[in-house]
Amino acid sequence: MSTTTAGIAFVASLVAALALVHVPLGDYMYRVVGGRAHSRVERAVYRVIGADPGIEQTWPVYARSVLAFSAVSVLLLFFFQLAQGHLPLHPTDPGTEMAPALAWNTAVSFVTNTNWQNYAGESTQGHLVQMAGLAVQNFVSAAVGISVAVALVRGFARRHTGELGNFWVDLVRITLRLLLPLAFVFAIVLVAGGVIQNFAGHDQVATTLGGAPQTLTGGPVASQEVIKELGTNGGGFYNANSAHPFENPATWTNWIEIFLLLVIAFSLPRTFGRMVGSVKQGYAIVSVMVVLALIAVTLTNLFQLQHHGTVPTAVGASLEGVETRFGVADSATFATATTLTSTGAVNSFHDSYTSLGGMMTMVDMQLGEVAPGGAGSGLYGMLILAIITVFVAGLMVGRTPEYLGKKITPREIELAATYFLVSPLLVLVGTAVAVAMPGQRAGMLNSGPHGLSEVLYAFTSAANNNGSAFAGLTGNTDWYNTALGLTMLFGRFVPIIVVLALAGSLAAQGSTPASAGTLPTHRPQFVGLVAGVTVILVALTFLPALALGPLAEGIH
Repeated sequence: MSTTTAGIAFVASLVAALALVHVPLGDYMYRVVGGRAHSRVERAVYRVIGADPGIEQTWPVYARSVLAFSAVSVLLLFFFQLAQGHLPLHPTDPGTEMAPALAWNTAVSFVTNTNWQNYAGESTQGHLVQMAGLAVQNFVSAAVGISVAVALVRGFARRHTGELGNFWVDLVRITLRLLLPLAFVFAIVLVAGGVIQNFAGHDQVATTLGGAPQTLTGGPVASQEVIKELGTNGGGFYNANSAHPFENPATWTNWIEIFLLLVIAFSLPRTFGRMVGSVKQGYAIVSVMVVLALIAVTLTNLFQLQHHGTVPTAVGASLEGVETRFGVADSATFATATTLTSTGAVNSFHDSYTSLGGMMTMVDMQLGEVAPGGAGSGLYGMLILAIITVFVAGLMVGRTPEYLGKKITPREIELAATYFLVSPLLVLVGTAVAVAMPGQRAGMLNSGPHGLSEVLYAFTSAANNNGSAFAGLTGNTDWYNTALGLTMLFGRFVPIIVVLALAGSLAAQGSTPASAGTLPTHRPQFVGLVAGVTVILVALTFLPALALGPLAEGIH
């Protein structure tokens, strides 16, 4: 079987599996977020945190709850890392501490579902921090994103109310009923596939061919690996992330990991359709996601498998930075899935990709990571684009735009436009400032277009809460730790506040009956419109920067 044929079969099997679970998982999530009864464990959690599950919240209260929970999480994880050298299960030297700037960057990174890592996990973080700090945030940061998406959908579904649900109930239910059970089952699957799960420290097991000692670090890897993918987090237990054989031992575990990072985001549109009372609307949204995702997978594989150049032509593909266990096609598919979903995990190194292949990983993020996007964030990002699309269509026919029985007034458009502009503003301003400073340019491994691509990728990744990187950039400096940390914070929470404000505005409206002039939003025409608007908006925003970076390198 040729590499191309094997790659097509790999993608086709993923599509089939995701289609198979779309309805049952989407329906299950609908029951999770819509149920009224609380389990004993949930009631105990509410008592501990002082939450009243019977009280619904308006959007400002819901937003304050999200921000308060996230602020406390950042502080706890920050001090946890600073103190880890004095805690049990720390395999490095006692008393070792992370620099405050790096600890702050890491705390922000995991709380914002970004998981950007300016450190080598196996030599920097102790097992206790990995388990009780980073892995916990992998669960709850994903639950926060899904909760916000559910609140927005309630805004579409409800009439004449200011209430969007209860953040604490959503957070607890999504964590306990959705993420924990799935993580438990698939952690066992990964252990069966060879992913390690132990409390071993640093063990010298052999010497290299050059005679140097070789040290291997064990740890509770499988339990963190599964939620890293399932919650679209991406932070690796090891510096090599999913290219490390302890995290991703075989081709079939590679398939499982890609499936995990896609499954919730691709199933949430079904939950959306059930909540608004029209599964056709859910199918329309997931169709846009599928169209954009398949285009991205195809182009990335094409650029990696058919690249020009003497060596790539001789071997049939660009193999630099690619694990031979997975090959070019499966690595390109992983890279596409991880950058389309705000996951950030890698099984190959994007800095070694061809210029156009690397560009595609950036474009995937610059789309807003909506195809299918992060856990929850992909759905609410796509719904924002749907609102912009019906507004554009309304301008074409001279009618007030409507979506799901809600009028899209100037307030809704202002909020949607604000949401869309946050990420490009952070990316372009951050990149411009970095490359204008000689000290920060010195952190680029390469000069010229590829060096610009390294910086552009870093801010694109941070602003879109992805977490992957072009490895050539030295990011562990006080300036980059601070700048990228602020970018991650603003890139996560400003859009969340905007989404919740939009949800509140929609929930306060009544229902506008469909008329002869109402744009049908469940047909292929609308799917094409949303996909087109998404691509055009990204092209207008980022094409100049891409032209100076990966495109210039590609035609060099």
